[in-house]
Amino acid sequence: MSPLTIGKLARQTEVTIETIRHYQRIGLLTEPEKPHGGYRCYSDDAITRIRFIKRAQQAGFTLKEIAILLSLDGAYCADIRQLAAQKYQQIDRQIRDLTALRQVLGNLVNDCQQTASSARCAILDAFSKNASSKP
Repeated sequence: MSPLTIGKLARQTEVTIETIRHYQRIGLLTEPEKPHGGYRCYSDDAITRIRFIKRAQQAGFTLKEIAILLSLDGAYCADIRQLAAQKYQQIDRQIRDLTALRQVLGNLVNDCQQTASSARCAILDAFSKNASSKP
């Protein structure tokens, strides 16, 4: 098997080379030593780690939170469960906030459709109102 260079690592993990370099800069991935006159070679562990990072991101974790997850091992399952529960609650709040925003925007679109023949735009008017009043 040929050496796992940064380009091959990027292709196998479906990330960019810059993503790998970013992970190295922030300490999520160790940068292998560069042999004199050669290319850095990554281990299969780098593939596993990058895939872990990407799956954790898909679950909503930030890179800072992922660093915490990576610093813990299976012996800290209760701590990991607590982090996951906190993330779950955060996502729940975001869903509620987005649902409320969707309702506000839907009302604005409705108002705009009903006053479409008006010389003024109901949406722009709503945004121009005093900041202390609610739409």
